[in-house]
This record gives sequence, structure tokens and C-alpha cells, in this order.
Amino acid sequence: MSRLVFLGCVAYLVVGLGQLVIGAVMEPMVHAYGINYGDGGQLVMHSFLGGMVGVLLAPWMISKLGKKPLLLVALGLIVIGETVYVCQPPWEWMLVAAPFAGYGLGTMEAIVSAFIIGASLGNANVAMSRVEVFFGVGALIMPFAGAALIAKGHWIAAFGVVGAMAVITMILWVLFWPTILDRPAVQHADGGDGITQKLKLSRIIAVLAACCTFFIMYVGTEMSFVHYLPSLLVQSNGLTDGAASLSLSVFWGAMVLGRLVAGQLADRWGGAAYLLATSCISLVLFVLMGGFGGPWAMFLLTFGAGLAMSGMFAIALVFANRALPGMTERTISLLMACGGIGGAFLPRFTGWFLDENGADATRWLFAGYALLMLGVVIWALLVSRPAKQPVQNAHNARLHSTHS
Repeated sequence: MSRLVFLGCVAYLVVGLGQLVIGAVMEPMVHAYGINYGDGGQLVMHSFLGGMVGVLLAPWMISKLGKKPLLLVALGLIVIGETVYVCQPPWEWMLVAAPFAGYGLGTMEAIVSAFIIGASLGNANVAMSRVEVFFGVGALIMPFAGAALIAKGHWIAAFGVVGAMAVITMILWVLFWPTILDRPAVQHADGGDGITQKLKLSRIIAVLAACCTFFIMYVGTEMSFVHYLPSLLVQSNGLTDGAASLSLSVFWGAMVLGRLVAGQLADRWGGAAYLLATSCISLVLFVLMGGFGGPWAMFLLTFGAGLAMSGMFAIALVFANRALPGMTERTISLLMACGGIGGAFLPRFTGWFLDENGADATRWLFAGYALLMLGVVIWALLVSRPAKQPVQNAHNARLHSTHS
């Protein structure tokens, strides 16, 4: 299990680097290609649409190719996509390459998450939070690398960093493949499908709808914020491109710190209470960003937002899988696909909104996103309670029959 977590951490490091690289070099890329922020958002959208396809197809592709070949194919596509970026082709070719890189990133994230949650059982909150730390580490490193490369006039090489790390990750997974993944899947006492059948179809649909909407809003909000935070600071506060790019390190540094303790907090409070509390805090912080736009206030509030949002993704994944037992791969695939939808379309909309309305209005747009996210969390918590009851009844019945 420790080997699996280690390799999962390495894989998530690449995902963090790959998903944040466009945002880290957004300013010089927009200027170099002579495009608008909305066009930059289009590149982000293409990447996330590719990722959405990857996570949707992941369960089916595993059944056709197997776990190891699919993971290596995903890493290979990342390498190919980032290599195209490095060549700085015409903008149309950047848009063509983006879905392939996104497909690789999305597929790898989905199957590694399924590996971790499926193998860790009751320790899933802590295991997923630990792996998610390295997504944050990748996202933390990328702004520093991007700022350094921007300062030297070699911003395009940031894509090469992602490609090189994908090659290293491929080698590590080949050499140290965890044998725990070759074992048959662990089944519940009465079979995962048997438990799932005890849940009313209407409740399953309600829980999935709420959780899917949460992932659309969470990933869309996070990706919009990190892709356009530097641009907000450039426009509102007059920071240089390099200094503004470093602002992302404040956010991802807080993400890393928060994820170190998110799993333990979720186990102590319960996943539902954790998601509710962090959503409320996020809303307050984004509202404050709308009213206090100075550079120091933005940096401080950005750090707070990173802490508050740090564990939401991992804890929400575990929460959904516990609410819908016996459906791990399908649930993860669907939720991550919804995250891909949010990550594709909300940054595209945010880029257009920034072009049309400016930086001040865009800060309030993020507050609106946070309000919607809180509403969806409340919805998810309400509909998930009845969904758990049949499982609890079944569990109690087994205990009763055992002691009779």
C-alpha cells in the first residue's frame, strides 16, 4: 500500500504541474500569440474537455487494456501534448494538442484515485489527502518555475518541465508497479452491487446529481481562480507578469499545508461537516476579496482560500463513494468528468467576463461561484442522508442475525 501511495503522489505531482502550467504562463502566452484572455480560456477548455473524455472512458478502458497499459498510455499522451506545446506551433495547433494532454492528465487522475480509494478502504480520507498534497506541490512549483522562465524569456519551456516529469513518472510506474493492484477487487459482505440495489434509484440519482454539480462548481472555481489570479493582480495592482505569477504559489502553498491535515480533520468531524465548514469559510473569503482588492489583502485572502479549499476535492470523492458503496470506479469517473466540465467551461466564461467587465467585477464573480458551491454542498448533504439509511439497515440486520 505504501508503494501505491508513493506512486500515486508522483502521478498527482504531474497532474498538478500539467493542470496549472497554462495559468502560470497565461500572461506572456496571451501577449506572444496576440490573443485575448478568452482565447487563453479556450485552451484551458480544450484541455479539460480532453480530461473529461479521459475520466469518462477510464472504467471502460481499464476493462479493455488493463490498469498498467492504460496508465502508461495516459502518460505517453501527456508527453506528446507537452512536446507540441514546447514547439510553440501556430495557435490552432496548440488548441489541437490540448485535448490529448488533457486526456492523459484526466485519465491518470481518475484511475490513480480509483486505485487509492479502492485499496485504502477505511483509510481513504487520509490516503487521498496525502496524494492530493502532491497535486498541490506540483501546482506550487509551477508558478515559481513559470516566473523564472518568464523572467528569462523562455516561458514556453514550462511545458517541457511537465513533459519531463511525465517521462520520469512513466519509468517509476514501470519499475515499481504495486502488486496490490493485481489482486481481485475487494467485495462487500453481500456484494457491492447488492448494497447498491438496496438504495432507491431516486436517491442514487439525487446524490449523484448533487455531487456532480459540486464537482462542476469546485473544479471550475478553482481552475478559474488559479488561471486568472495573476491577470487580476496585473490589471488591478500593476504587478509584473512574473510577480503576479508568483501569487499562485501563495494559493498552492496554502493548499499543500491544508491537505496535510484535511484527512484527519474530515475523519474527526465527519466528511459532511468538513465540506460544509470549508464551503462557508470559502464564501466569506471570496466576498472579502470583492471588497478589498489591494495587493496585500489579495495575497492574504488568497492564502486563506487555499487553506479552506485544500481538502474539498479529496474529501468529496470519499464522501460520494461512501454514500454510494459498490460503485467506486463508476462514481469516480463520473464525478471527475463533471469536474472536467467545470474546469473546461467556467474558465472560458471567466476569461470572457474578465475581458468584458474588468478585474473588479471578476473578483465578485468568484464570490458568486463560492455562494453557488455552498448551496450545492447543502443540497448534497441533505439528499445523501436518506441514501445511507438502507445500507445502515442492511448492516444492522446482519449484526442482528449474527448475534441471534
